[in-house]
Amino acid sequence: MTFAPKLRHLPAAMALGLTLAGPAAHAEYPDRPIRLVVPAPPGDGSDQLARNVGKAMGDALGQSLVVENKPGAGGSIASDIVAKASPDGYTVLLGNASSHAVTPGLYSKLPYNSAKDFAAVTLLASAPNVLVINPSLPAKNIAEFIAYARANPGKLNVGSGGNGSLSHLSAILFNSMAGTDIPHVPYKGAAPAVTAVMGGEISALMINIPTVAQQIQAGKLRALAVSSLERSPVLPDVPTLNESGLKGYNTEAWFGLFVPAQTPAPVIARLQAAAATALKNEAVLTNIRNMGAVPKNLNGTAFADFVKTEAAKYSAIIKQADVRID
Repeated sequence: MTFAPKLRHLPAAMALGLTLAGPAAHAEYPDRPIRLVVPAPPGDGSDQLARNVGKAMGDALGQSLVVENKPGAGGSIASDIVAKASPDGYTVLLGNASSHAVTPGLYSKLPYNSAKDFAAVTLLASAPNVLVINPSLPAKNIAEFIAYARANPGKLNVGSGGNGSLSHLSAILFNSMAGTDIPHVPYKGAAPAVTAVMGGEISALMINIPTVAQQIQAGKLRALAVSSLERSPVLPDVPTLNESGLKGYNTEAWFGLFVPAQTPAPVIARLQAAAATALKNEAVLTNIRNMGAVPKNLNGTAFADFVKTEAAKYSAIIKQADVRID
């Protein structure tokens, strides 16, 4: 003989309590470690940020965030993993300007829809590029650089860390807004591009600040302007392109957290709260600033709108210059 509990004979409150106490009840999120997928190799700036912020978020959540490095294809490998993961908050992406603003317009076929398959959680930080030149060039500021480029067609070129990279698209936007035609020379990464501009192989380079901060301070490179709307606290004496005559010029690397679409709102709220706590941690803030970045804390709809604006901007640049990877 089998015995089934006759809940209909129990008071409603007691019956509800028995139901919620059953094995199907969901434990409070999070009850196990969280994967933090990073579209960069170990030691990269994105990786450093992920480990730094992830540790502080883990402390706030009571569960560790385990970094999983998945570099390649402009961030699309990492993005695909997260887009197809269960929307339960246990797989999080440290997305960036490349993965969510550049790559969608650069690749004709992606195995996911970057606009529909993710929920934006929190923007963590942003970091401008800096336009540096070989010190042998006569230009001391942006106006002189533009004048020299116009007066000496074919004598200058500008490098980048690769075709379709943020530094490449920043250079395209510069040419468009400055009315110059400085040819682009791609390199396989930032390091060889920096070596090339220091050696005079190329004339100029638009690259993230931490990569060239020491060379600028040593006088091996001349910094003409930064790419953000506001000056960088790392290079406070270097003007912006915006204030140097290219009104509205703004390209920045940025980093933020994303989860699969359909992730429950309470789970996203927990992640946002943990990120906000992390961004109040002085050790975390110091690390971000040492990267040449500026801490941010933009959440939900505001962050999603920011990503849409960024994607539209870079899509227009890519179409204008007909840049394609595949």
